[in-house]
Amino acid sequence: MATAISADGTPIAYDRTGQGPPLVVVCGALSGRAAVAPLAALLAPDFTVLTYDRRGLGASGDTAPYAVEREIEDLAAVIAEAGAPASVFGHSSGAALALEAAAHGLEITGLALYEPPFVVDDSRPHPPGDFTERLTELTESGQRNEAVELFLTKGVDLPPAAVAQMRGMPMWPGLAAAAHTLAYNTAIMGDFSVPAGQADAIEVPALVLDGGNSPAWARNAVRAVAGAIPGARRLTMAGQDHGAAPEALAPVLADFFGEPPANI
Repeated sequence: MATAISADGTPIAYDRTGQGPPLVVVCGALSGRAAVAPLAALLAPDFTVLTYDRRGLGASGDTAPYAVEREIEDLAAVIAEAGAPASVFGHSSGAALALEAAAHGLEITGLALYEPPFVVDDSRPHPPGDFTERLTELTESGQRNEAVELFLTKGVDLPPAAVAQMRGMPMWPGLAAAAHTLAYNTAIMGDFSVPAGQADAIEVPALVLDGGNSPAWARNAVRAVAGAIPGARRLTMAGQDHGAAPEALAPVLADFFGEPPANI
């Protein structure tokens, strides 16, 4: 593990593996660098891969107050450690963060986004307008389990019965421990609509991915994001869902981020 120092002084923990052009992986909610280590290992023969714990997770710091701009600065610090410029792959809310970062002009040479969870139609209920505030209130009052439940049901659109089953699984305490970062992810999502102005400002090659087994709302969101980024490509990965298998995802990313930049 190494540490990048963000613009506000927050330490951001990251791992580096492999050799070749730099590639930074941005995780989604409740997910740190360990979760994407298998993907990094598969990409390591062709890229120098940096995976990191987003602000508030794992070994990274969490300087208050939170703002989306601070997370963009965190990514900029990791890109600098990678040896800017770098390619960037983002998953879920990490994809929305990577989109914002590219629009802000970070030193990004190519952008791959997997299922940024925007809501573009009535194929799923829209998250509450006060979602971020409710998550913050729950965690600040010590109701971490309830915050995770709210996020998974209203943000991820999981059935309440499925979330109730998850509470008895070994992974649940880890989710509850990271509950304070859920509001960070919903802040990144804003009102959950595709940020057309930011997307239109992206000037680097972009690939937007979804899984063939993902729900319609997620695939519709990917279609909208691909249409909003100038020149973006869209690819549906057959047999995959929101948690695409590293073995399926790695060759797609290697092809896209290789030479030429969009040869899939």
